[in-house]
This record gives sequence, C-alpha cells and structure tokens, in this order.
Amino acid sequence: MRSLWAYAYQIVSPQSLKRLGTVRALLNDESAAARGGARSWGGRLVLGRHATRILIVSDTPGRNHSIDRRLEAEIERLDAAFSVTEPLEVAGYAEGVEWLVTYDGNGR
Repeated sequence: MRSLWAYAYQIVSPQSLKRLGTVRALLNDESAAARGGARSWGGRLVLGRHATRILIVSDTPGRNHSIDRRLEAEIERLDAAFSVTEPLEVAGYAEGVEWLVTYDGNGR
C-alpha cells in the first residue's frame, strides 16, 4: 500500500486568479507530468477572502521537489508573503480504493 501526503501553501493577502496564472500553469504541468510518470500528485488553488491557498497531495512525503522550488520562486516573484505546512500523511487512503470525494473544479 502506497501512502499519500498532503501539504499547503498559504499566501497572504488573497491573490486574484489572473495574477496566479503562472502558478496555475505550474500546477497543471506537474499534474500532467505525474500522470505520465505513473505518480500520484495533485495541486489545487483555493481563492479565499483572507488568503489564497495551494493544496498539494503527493505520493512522496517531502517538499524538496522541483515543483516546490518553482512554486516558491513564483510566489516570491509576485512579492507575496507565504507560509507552507509540513507534509502530513493522508489518513485512510489505500491505493486502489476509489476516493469518496472527487473534485473537477477549476480552482475558483
């Protein structure tokens, strides 16, 4: 059984979807690369009233991946203050078992 790990970036203050175009492209590109490489990885933008969050789920526990460095570089380029959590194992996940919740949104 393979574990999944989740972590999040929080950007304060909230950012517009237009301003986060490069971040969205990075998330989409990494998702496509993961599918092509038989890895589990997903990233979602959550635009809130008080902060913008980037939620990441991955099959590796660390944050020392090139996508993390690229995301952080882009957020810094936007001159936005941010924090990031440490990865936590997703409880109750078992490979091969369908998730009860799915998301087909566009990050809005």
